[in-house]
Amino acid sequence: MKKILAVLLAALLLLTLGCGSKNTAADDAEEDHAALDLSQPLKPPASFEGKRVLVAFFSRAGENHEVGYVEKGNTALLAEQLAELIHADATFEIQTVIPYPIDLKEMTEVAKEEQSKQARPLLASKFDDMAQYDIIFLGYPIWYQDLPMPIYTFLESYDFADKVIIPFSTGSGNAMSGKEADIPNYAKGAAAFPGMCIRGKTVRDNATETNKHIAVWLEGLGYHN
Repeated sequence: MKKILAVLLAALLLLTLGCGSKNTAADDAEEDHAALDLSQPLKPPASFEGKRVLVAFFSRAGENHEVGYVEKGNTALLAEQLAELIHADATFEIQTVIPYPIDLKEMTEVAKEEQSKQARPLLASKFDDMAQYDIIFLGYPIWYQDLPMPIYTFLESYDFADKVIIPFSTGSGNAMSGKEADIPNYAKGAAAFPGMCIRGKTVRDNATETNKHIAVWLEGLGYHN
C-alpha cells in the first residue's frame, strides 16, 4: 500500500497540470508524451502488480450539454475505454433507483435541488466484492463544480480502508472541479488523488484527442508499454 501511495504522490504534479492548466493534456501529450502507445497492451506500474483494479462510474444518458440526446453517457464511454486500456479486473455502473430525467432542463432542476440539500439518492444495486479490490478508478460527470450526489452515496456505502481511489471525469472543459480532494472525507480510509477530466464532447467526437489525454494521465500513473 505504501508503495502505491509513493507512486501516486510522485505523479501528483503531472496530474494536476494535466487537468487544471490552460493547456490541455492533449497538447502536452503531443509535445512530451509520445512514448506511450495506446494501440499496444499497457502494463501497470510495478506497485500495482498483484492488485485488483475496479473501474466504477456514474453516467447519464438522455439530453446532455453540447452533444444532444445520447443513449450512453459521456462518462460511460470514457470508463469503457479506460477499463480496456488498463485491463481492469471489473467494471461497475453506479445507478440510482429513480433515474434522472431525460430532459436536460428537468435534470438540472433535480440535480441542483439534490446538491442544495446534500441529498444521498438511493442506488439501484451494490457492488458485492468491494473488499476484493485495491484500486478504484472512479468516474463521473462534473455537475455544477461538484460530484453528482449518487457518487457521495457510493463513497459512503463501502469500507475503503487501505484502498486507492483515482477519479476521472467528463465535463464542459478539461479541468477537475477540486471537489475530488474531499473524497477521503466520504470514503473513509481511502487515499485519493487529482485525476483526469476530459470534455464530454471530446470523448464522444474525437477519439484521437481523448487518447492523448488518457496517455498523459496513465503515463503519469506509471503505466507503460
